[in-house]
Amino acid sequence: MSLLCLEASARLGSFTAAAQELHLSQGAVSRQIQALESRLDLRLFHRRREALALTDAGRYYLEEVAPLLQRLERATLNVMALKGRGGALTLSVGASVGTYWLIPRLPAFTRAHGEITLNLGTRVGAVDFASTPVHASLEFGDGQRPGLHNDFVLPLMLSPYAAPSWIARHGRRIDAQTPEGGLIHHQTLADAWDQWFLSEGLQRQPAPADRRGPCYEIMSMALNAAVAGMGVVLLPPYMADDMVALGRLKRLSRRRWRHAKGYYLVYPEDSAGMRPLQVFRDWLLSQVTEARSAP
Repeated sequence: MSLLCLEASARLGSFTAAAQELHLSQGAVSRQIQALESRLDLRLFHRRREALALTDAGRYYLEEVAPLLQRLERATLNVMALKGRGGALTLSVGASVGTYWLIPRLPAFTRAHGEITLNLGTRVGAVDFASTPVHASLEFGDGQRPGLHNDFVLPLMLSPYAAPSWIARHGRRIDAQTPEGGLIHHQTLADAWDQWFLSEGLQRQPAPADRRGPCYEIMSMALNAAVAGMGVVLLPPYMADDMVALGRLKRLSRRRWRHAKGYYLVYPEDSAGMRPLQVFRDWLLSQVTEARSAP
């Protein structure tokens, strides 16, 4: 209450006007300000006959607390309007799956659940929930993170793609004769090409690290390198399909190889009961189910 009295008194320049707005007595507002000044051990207002004026300390303090008061007001209005059905969900998402798979589907979620605000961030690797202020993470892994919920969402299916310019120089065939320098790697799937050749039944000795093709930290960088004609890259269709439709990439094999790891929705127990997370989880899994059942 003392912070509300501070904000109203400063904005209106009067304890009396603040009291009227807050439906309090002038004396009650004055006592709230005095109590706040006592706790802070500083003066917040110059008491002048013509009007109140904030001290420098009061102005600084109000600038710091005003955004918090605004958030509190928004939260109050939201919960009143939505009767507790809404809320915010802060989600960490792998950069590539977030950009190319999740975000294109989010308009449908927003239309169906406009009462829920989704806040998205991205990082490479697994989230440390103890030190990161997120409720859940859509991340690439093996689904074996102990002490956490691990809900399987999406497999990672990979096929080789290259730009028409690269194919014109080297041909469409990917086999033991394909030069190591023409194979684009991404750091999160360091052994992907070795596993691809193994799944194809091709005998190819893994190259030493210093003789391998270029390596990029995330798949979206590897995608752009392939579009630029720098080599062949293993990609999931949700990343490559648009580039194929535009004629900037071509798929070099009909086969899709499933990586041993996949994408999981991971969250700690203290997030499991959040209604926004429950709603998002159900919607997310429904998107995968619909995709699998599509002709």
